[in-house]
Amino acid sequence: MTDEPVTSLDRDADVVTVALQGEVDVLNVDQVRIALVEALEARPRALVVDLEKLSFIDSTGLGAIIFGFQRARDEGVEFCLARPTRGVHQILVLSGVLEVVELKQ
Repeated sequence: MTDEPVTSLDRDADVVTVALQGEVDVLNVDQVRIALVEALEARPRALVVDLEKLSFIDSTGLGAIIFGFQRARDEGVEFCLARPTRGVHQILVLSGVLEVVELKQ
């Protein structure tokens, strides 16, 4: 198990970006949930989850994304995913996440 962070937060005006990196799985998914909650506490207009440096995400990670999406929706915050790698994009398509959550390239 690694202690490397899998998330980073960046605030720019009324948009908060949570960047995911490396692998998100059952061992570190709590970092993702915490980062999404912290991002929403800033009351942004929009929350972007940047997937450019994410190499893998399992079902618990997908669950965390859906959790963030639902929390954002409930709070009236725009939520989207951005720049997934090819492999992560395929997981998002096969899991059906992109039928619910917007993807911006």
